[in-house]
Amino acid sequence: MLPQLYWGVLRVLAGTLCTAALLAAPKPVHFRERLIATGLQGGYQVVAADLNRDGRPDLIALASRMDELAWYENPSWRRHVIADGLKRMINLAVWDTDGDGIPEIVLAHDFENRAKQSIGTVSVLRSQGDPREPWKVAEIDRIPTSHRIRWADIRGDGRKVAINSALTGPNVNAPEDRAPTPLVFYDPEDWMRRDISGTPEAPADEGVVHGIWVIDWDSDGREEILTASFLGIHLFKLGRDERWSKKRIVAGDTSPWPKGGSSDVAVGTLQGRRFLASIEPWHGNQVVVYREEKGMWRRQVIDTTLVDGHTILTADFNGDGRDEIVTGFRGEGRSVHIYHANSGNGGKWTRQTLDSGGIAAAACTTADFDGDGRPDVACIGAATANLKVYENRGGLP
Repeated sequence: MLPQLYWGVLRVLAGTLCTAALLAAPKPVHFRERLIATGLQGGYQVVAADLNRDGRPDLIALASRMDELAWYENPSWRRHVIADGLKRMINLAVWDTDGDGIPEIVLAHDFENRAKQSIGTVSVLRSQGDPREPWKVAEIDRIPTSHRIRWADIRGDGRKVAINSALTGPNVNAPEDRAPTPLVFYDPEDWMRRDISGTPEAPADEGVVHGIWVIDWDSDGREEILTASFLGIHLFKLGRDERWSKKRIVAGDTSPWPKGGSSDVAVGTLQGRRFLASIEPWHGNQVVVYREEKGMWRRQVIDTTLVDGHTILTADFNGDGRDEIVTGFRGEGRSVHIYHANSGNGGKWTRQTLDSGGIAAAACTTADFDGDGRPDVACIGAATANLKVYENRGGLP
């Protein structure tokens, strides 16, 4: 009787462990690669947006060594020119400010790494009715090294403003120099520049500010801004009193200036619990995950093999309640990787290679391009000068 009971208990335990292992293991995801475009010299950013009001996300491809800004129409991926004569484009963001169903584009161009050589023009691009025809371009501001543009609902009223984060201060001789780095916003009502940083409550980041991420951090209906800089990752928030505040979240890589801090930041969730994903340091080699434990953010390096890491984002590709991390790098190896959490707490991560050597990924984005309900990936290549979509095929090859 005792031996039978003993083996019965073992079988129950074994079944429990197997079930736990199956629940912990990340579900595999298969992707189908589609080449959308080539010849995109200096490919730098790709943005998903429905430009023709058909309910399908199209792609805007920004190439900094080209004078034309173009979009690719889903599903034929036919190319249309938005505007030409635009020098050194660096970043854009889209939002429908007038309610006509076609988003406006805020674009940063005339960019150079060295502030004293960078005009930093910011322009608004508007469709004239048919998004396939040339758009109207109107300059609204100039801030040297205007570098990252995003839209944010900072007041929680549904009216977004355009955020402009410069790369460096306006008068530095080199990006590594210490100086306050501008962070501003524009209200579409008048497109006037308004400061976010620069007060005692919200001092400016210093040195290179390479990445920003918009998120409702405290779930109050108002969106905040995360910045990734030489000083780490910080949160900028507009209070009810219309004053901005700043809070450091993490210091990033602790190496001495200018080898420390963070380069890019994204936010994901693991079964309802938030985590930060970062590339560190500037254009760095590390993929870093931060998880909050007892009010402290624990730093975990999950990869050190990136060469000129330049893009990071999160999405749940397999529907298991755990966001995956996507990273791309532009240097030797030129690849895109996906990292899967092995368990709900993200203690360990498994790397899946999405593209091995086929794209020097400067930027990636996610959207459901084929309408199957699963998030897909699109990336643009710098040295490879190409644009690709990776269609999520779920668990099927």
